[in-house]
Amino acid sequence: MQTLMTKIPLSLYIHIPWCIRKCPYCDFNSHETRNPIPEDLYIKTLLRDLDEQVNRLENRIISSIFFGGGTPSLFTPGAIQEILTGVNQRVKLTDTVEITLEANPGTVDEGRLPGFRRAGVNRLSIGVQSLQDEKLRALGRIHDREHALRAIDAAIRAGFDNFNLDLMHGLPQQSIEDALLDIKDALAFQPPHLSWYQLTIEPNTFFHHQPPVLPHDDILWDIQEKGKSILQHAGLNQYEISAYAKPGHECLHNRNYWEFGDYLGIGAGAHSKITDTEKQIITRHSQLKNPRDYLNPDKKLTASQTTLTQKDLCFEFMLNALRLTKGVSCDLFTERTGLAIDTLEPVLSFAKEKKLMVDEKNRLCATEMGQRFLNDVVGLFLVDK
Repeated sequence: MQTLMTKIPLSLYIHIPWCIRKCPYCDFNSHETRNPIPEDLYIKTLLRDLDEQVNRLENRIISSIFFGGGTPSLFTPGAIQEILTGVNQRVKLTDTVEITLEANPGTVDEGRLPGFRRAGVNRLSIGVQSLQDEKLRALGRIHDREHALRAIDAAIRAGFDNFNLDLMHGLPQQSIEDALLDIKDALAFQPPHLSWYQLTIEPNTFFHHQPPVLPHDDILWDIQEKGKSILQHAGLNQYEISAYAKPGHECLHNRNYWEFGDYLGIGAGAHSKITDTEKQIITRHSQLKNPRDYLNPDKKLTASQTTLTQKDLCFEFMLNALRLTKGVSCDLFTERTGLAIDTLEPVLSFAKEKKLMVDEKNRLCATEMGQRFLNDVVGLFLVDK
């Protein structure tokens, strides 16, 4: 192993586990609200969580913060501000820190959005998913088309010039025309960033137990190719498998994941990856998953800790980096894993020979065919070499 580099970028992920209704496709750690959300207790526990983990950071500076869920926009602007104030008292932030809040169109209004902006949130990610009522009902969403349109308009008027719209394709009974219409309707708001990803059926979800009828693979490919062309023509460049952005508006937080940067996770079920340059190890941590356990003051909040092996590092780096359409440099692999690029052999040569990865000396990047079969490409690096 090479020497692990210092100053690997660091992000902070804050998990809010509650939602109004669990979507049938969702496999995240989210829980329907049957009682009032214990905002005050959860904030107190989040900051205790940060206190317990802050010694892992070695006085490093955080460049992005992401509130994910669940539905973070269920929290009041005052609660978000209290969390961010507590974070700022405990860790160092860059002057240009990106602070993203995921928002469900059914839980935001003109009153809340300016409050989130004043609290310090400077990037909004709006979970639209579709702009057609029939498809939204099929996805179990709590909002309809009008809710979504009003939420986007309200976000723009609240001053969010850096925002993302989440759209899904490959929905139950979806035609090519339906999928492309969603894109065209979303583009009317000139979003600086758009996440456009295919619905997949995950284990332990309602859709897994009662699968809907999804479009055929040939239709899915046509949707992707035609949708990509529309987005690029609108000035949104694809920089990751499911992410499109105008210049200067890539999601810094997610980009840090894809480039195998470090991140600290606080909140029920949150995960972390931290590089310890003193011990020359990279570890993963996860927090207690069930909110009831997480809120128990007698419990230690970290549920598990694992040191990544060489095999783990190779697979996880490629799992993330190959999602980027332009890939990454081989130097980044060494910098972020502490391993020589030769560690990826002979799988790397095999992938290049099969035209699944570009044959360039200092770049790790999937070809167009490799991107189409990305799960298979990444799986090559999981086997023992």
